[in-house]
Amino acid sequence: MSFALTRRQAFLLAALTLVWGLNWPVMKAGIGGFPPLSFRTVSMWLGLPFLYAATRALKVPLRIERHDWRELGWLTLTNMIIWYAVAIVALQALSSGRAAILGYTMPIFSAVIGMVLFGQRLSARQWAGVAAAAVGVALLLWHELGTMAGKPWAAGGMLLAAATWALGTQQMRRTRITAPTMAMVFWMTLATTLVMTVLAVAFDHDRWVAPPPAAWFGIVYNAVLVFGMAQPIWLVLARSLPPIASTLSVMLIPVLGVASGAWWLSEQLHWQDYAAMLLMLAAIASVLWPARARA
Repeated sequence: MSFALTRRQAFLLAALTLVWGLNWPVMKAGIGGFPPLSFRTVSMWLGLPFLYAATRALKVPLRIERHDWRELGWLTLTNMIIWYAVAIVALQALSSGRAAILGYTMPIFSAVIGMVLFGQRLSARQWAGVAAAAVGVALLLWHELGTMAGKPWAAGGMLLAAATWALGTQQMRRTRITAPTMAMVFWMTLATTLVMTVLAVAFDHDRWVAPPPAAWFGIVYNAVLVFGMAQPIWLVLARSLPPIASTLSVMLIPVLGVASGAWWLSEQLHWQDYAAMLLMLAAIASVLWPARARA
């Protein structure tokens, strides 16, 4: 079974891929001279006004019914808090491209979680897409395995964050909350920002310095483009598309992360990187290529 994107969904997906793909070297450069949790926290505080302005411009009601608060809390934990906290800390010990690859093992986790926890059945084409994504990830990690062996906590942290995000994506598709997605995004982002603030104070306070230019660039990039635009786009897609379609359709993001890291941070590319790009395209095609019409 394939899934046809509307023109609007295709545009949103392209924008999401570009912003999130380029963000990996942006973040890596940004935390080079600034504590990672504080980097994330400042970005989120500056991004909240942009997100609020978007809800007002779209006339989105922000009310969440009281009986939905608990479910919204779980969605916040699995879709945002663990991902944003763990991934930014693990990024310190990994190259930006390989961190992106580990993070985007998410579609593979999503397929397994969907099958085990939610009884989701995948077509042969979709399983082929998951397999292509898995092989692509393995190829992209080819030259990093030795480096990561000395930093297993970083690789393990990224995989934990990816698995939790995959669970959150499955939950987002099945949520019973009737509030608009943008309203959910605003309150989830606010709650995550408060948690990140506590973590930054607890773990970064002895390393606080004035952000250098690279950190400020990364902070503004994340505030406006990631938290103000890309995160809402992702949760809209995650809620409206089948989980396998939404997850495999973003597999160009780690490819862009690897390519932009090589260009910006001089991270070396190998033949495995190019082969993996073709496999990622195959994974995307497995869910987005139109199915042949039945007679």
